[in-house]
Formats: sequence, structure tokens, C-alpha cells
Amino acid sequence: MSKNIRLAYETKKGSMFSGTTEDFLQSEFSKKYKGKIQLIFTSPPFPLNRKKKYGNLVGEEYSEWLSDFAVPFSNLLTPTGSIVMEVGNTWIPGRPVMSTLAIESLLQFIKKGNLHLCQQFICNNPARLPSPAQWVTIERIRVKDSFTHVWWMSKSERPKANNRNVLKEYSKSMKKLLESKKYNAGLRPSGHNIGERSFLNNNKGAIPSNVITIANTKSNDGYQEYCRKHDIPIHPARMQPELVKFFIKFLTSSSGRVFDPFAGSNTTGYAAEELNRKWISVEINKDYIKGSKGRFNGSLT
Repeated sequence: MSKNIRLAYETKKGSMFSGTTEDFLQSEFSKKYKGKIQLIFTSPPFPLNRKKKYGNLVGEEYSEWLSDFAVPFSNLLTPTGSIVMEVGNTWIPGRPVMSTLAIESLLQFIKKGNLHLCQQFICNNPARLPSPAQWVTIERIRVKDSFTHVWWMSKSERPKANNRNVLKEYSKSMKKLLESKKYNAGLRPSGHNIGERSFLNNNKGAIPSNVITIANTKSNDGYQEYCRKHDIPIHPARMQPELVKFFIKFLTSSSGRVFDPFAGSNTTGYAAEELNRKWISVEINKDYIKGSKGRFNGSLT
């Protein structure tokens, strides 16, 4: 067993490991989870062209580094398991043009892991500060970059998924339509012939789109309060729990296990615990691990 990986803490449902993802994948811990992970949900360090204090790689090194995880991640999955990866946009330093590195890295990851790309999602944060600042707020030649890509991949063309588990509340107009039981069916200018029955069925909610809007504006949640109280650095790029919960509900069963190999402040573990799923997380930064304990409010074992 690798001496560089250790169990940092446990809850009733999950385990947080301290060390690098590489060391974890080579450890005895990893071997016992082979073929047992239903969902790998993660937001790896983005392929930025400037170093950030949460440890991103720079430039072309990123593509090779990320793609090397494709096969070992795939080996951890159940036959119908999924990988969901959030990747941010990148810009070429000093120039108002975007880098294609993130897309190139994704394609290399899919190819090396022999994976299927099931669907692309957009996570839009309307409250995000204007960036890149030079081009948006100073020269004003670009609009603000407010979304990240979320890529859903699997080794099966038909991974476990059920959109009934993530239905949205019906709009007021749809509720009114269901109450009236009247719909203007028939041929549309587009050529579609819409039947009345399909639109008058109450399916207990609307099917969500692949654009997920979450305003990440919380500045005083339990995690941040815990970090301030114990003088622990707060992770600067925290994931939205609502985003993780969406995919856990969409792609796992109640007995499923979720894995985050780049856990940061362990939002994935927290979301899985909230939804009564088993989870495993790995993080190299000891301060982030210490702070992540604040998410579990007395459920540590």
C-alpha cells in the first residue's frame, strides 16, 4: 500500500483520503473499489495558463496529465457507471481569445479511455463576477464568461440514467394547461404534428434542459463558518452542491457509490451524504481536507 495515501476521516456514508489521486489509484484502497463506482463526479484543476493557489497545471501539460486518468477511472466504474467532469473555459494570456486546450484535453481523455460522450451540459452562474477582467471591464471588448462545461461520459452507450429523478416543477402556464385539459394540438409551421394527449399528461414535473443555472452567491454557509472559526483557508473555487446533487439523482441509485478524485472542499462527498449515497473522495491539500470536515456537522465517525 502506498505510504503517501491515508484515510483522513470517515462519516456514516463515506471516506476522505489524503494524498494525490495518482497515489490513491495505485493503492490497496483503490483496488477494493474496482468496478463498484456508479458515478465519478469531479471538477479537476482547470487548464489555466496562470498558476492558481489550488494547484492547477499550466498549458499543454494539462492534456497529458488529465488523459492519464481515463483508463483507471473507467476501471473503477460499474458496467453502467458514468464520469461527469466540470471544466472551465481558458483564455490565451495577454490576448482576448479563448484557448482550445480544455476541449482538446476532453477529446484526449475520451479517446484514451475508450469512452462515450453521453451529453454536454452548461452550468451557468449569473452572479459570477465579470471576467476576463481586462477584456470585459477594462477594454470592454468581450462579455463576461459566466459558465462552465460539464461533460457526461461513460464506457457504455446506455449508462444508468433516469430523468424522472430530476424533474423540475411545472411552470404556471403548464399547470394551468393541465387544469384546463385543453390544448391546441395539430400541425405547426415547423412541420411538427403535436398530439393533444402527450401534452395533457401530468408527469409530475418538466424534463430539465442541459443548461443548469445556479447562482453561487453564498458567503456564509456552514462550511465557511467552520473554516473561519478554526482559522482554516477557504477553498477559492468551491463547487455548487446543487450541481452535484443533480447528477447524483440523475445517474445513481440509492445503493450507488460516488467518487471524487479531486475533492477540494469535498462538495461531492457532502452532496452524496445528503442524498444518502456512499462516497469516496481524495484531496492532496491538507487545509482543504481540514475545512471540509465542517460540511458534515457531527456525522464524522
